[in-house]
Amino acid sequence: MSENIVLHAQTRVEQGKGASRRLRKAGLVPAIIYGAGQEPKMVTLDHSKLLRYEQDESFFASVLKVDIDGANKENVIIRDYQRDPVKPKVLHVDLMRINMSEKLHTSVPLHYEGDAVSPAGKEGALLQRFITEVEVICLPADLPEAIVVDMSAIEVGHAVHLFDIKLPENVELAVSAQVEDMNDEECEAMNLAIASMVMPKGKSTSDDVADDATDAEDTSE
Repeated sequence: MSENIVLHAQTRVEQGKGASRRLRKAGLVPAIIYGAGQEPKMVTLDHSKLLRYEQDESFFASVLKVDIDGANKENVIIRDYQRDPVKPKVLHVDLMRINMSEKLHTSVPLHYEGDAVSPAGKEGALLQRFITEVEVICLPADLPEAIVVDMSAIEVGHAVHLFDIKLPENVELAVSAQVEDMNDEECEAMNLAIASMVMPKGKSTSDDVADDATDAEDTSE
């Protein structure tokens, strides 16, 4: 979806809280475009279109095009997206210009798959996510909309760690540069658990049932 998105922006002159409130009442969202060594540009975006685009999480992890006043298109990524804490309303958007020939540092969603067919899933264990996105470094053309984490081989009580993630070609974890200068102990501390498979409270695994049966036999003897 994101490959086809062009954000149509209009230059705005008025600034301040009062001007922003008037824009929102008119169905527009205040936004700023900055970066790439150029002056920041104040613009407005269509609120209803943003609400539609945001239904797809790839919208937040993709290179987008913004058409300013129908005369100038730029490549951008979303750097900040402010929502109303109660109402389905977008308050402000920060768009950062990018150079397609320079690597960027940004967040990408994690998609956990295979948990239902894993050994743990077959025992009735549930997926427990500790993080839902990860920081990566790559060229804009290589930026994935999401990264899949394979849980299909995980057993009950086991976890998948950060460095277990299989990254797409030409994509690296943002922490990789730090790890190069670390000792083994420091690297291990960086390798955080990102997800695990846990049994629901009160439910036993087949191994637990077998152990209980063995204990019962030992007691009867």
